[in-house]
Amino acid sequence: MDVFGKALTDFYKTGEAEVLWLNNSYGEPEEMPVDFFFRDDEDMPVMELQALQMCEGKVLDIGAGVGSHALVLQAFNVDVTAIDVSKAAVDIMKDRGVKNALLQDVFTLDAKFDSILMLMNGIGLTGTLSGFKDFLIKLKSLLNPGGQVLFDTSDISYLYDDLEKPEDKYFGEVSYQYEYKGEKGDWFDWLYVDVETIDTIASETGWKSEVIFDDDEDQYLVRLTLKFH
Repeated sequence: MDVFGKALTDFYKTGEAEVLWLNNSYGEPEEMPVDFFFRDDEDMPVMELQALQMCEGKVLDIGAGVGSHALVLQAFNVDVTAIDVSKAAVDIMKDRGVKNALLQDVFTLDAKFDSILMLMNGIGLTGTLSGFKDFLIKLKSLLNPGGQVLFDTSDISYLYDDLEKPEDKYFGEVSYQYEYKGEKGDWFDWLYVDVETIDTIASETGWKSEVIFDDDEDQYLVRLTLKFH
């Protein structure tokens, strides 16, 4: 059941949506403003704009949502393919004018790109550190020689100023559940990764990582390139 997709569809059709709740594994439910997914470049933070400016060649936007980043790239004549696993999101993307929007899981994708983009903590979809590692291995098969991967993420150690850090797993592994109009979706794993951990796993899987932008609020933009190509 695509609870998230229902909220997106309501907002897209009517310009408003009821409260989309994000239940989580670490604290009180959070309100997720649905209009946040429909931003244009004027409302995007500097970090996202920096990532978009760095995109070159053929671009893959993973977890593209309703296509806000893809539309900005298209406006600058960038060849972008936008993928998402929410049918509702892909339908909206197409309707908003994203030329190449696919209902697609990245793990079954077979194509080559020069820049791979994951914004709004898109790397979170890997769920766990082991999922992140598997993902970095998969990405090698999608990247042209000399290509790059761009994603933003957060160091959420600040959450544990008042909470005890979990002892049985990495502290950035959390779980979420969307709730909308009384309907609840399935729980899903989500990942936030600190810089040192990214460096370690990137290095283990043959990547070089660099922090391109740090907003001084524990969020940063990372660029990965293959060590050997």
